[in-house]
Amino acid sequence: MRMIEREISEAMLLEVIDSGDTRYKDPTHLWAFKEFPERHDNLLCAVLILEDHVVVKTVMHHFSVL
Repeated sequence: MRMIEREISEAMLLEVIDSGDTRYKDPTHLWAFKEFPERHDNLLCAVLILEDHVVVKTVMHHFSVL
């Protein structure tokens, strides 16, 4: 539902995961983020958990890397 509210398509989410930049919190938790020039709400970010499979915990916009 958050993806719909934030106008983030599955294709955009996959692009963030596949080719976005990453920042690891620890070996299994990370942020994947990417700028989409056609959007004017900063970076799109997916919070991921890596275990036996990848879990997308949430998807954000207005994300900042500071």
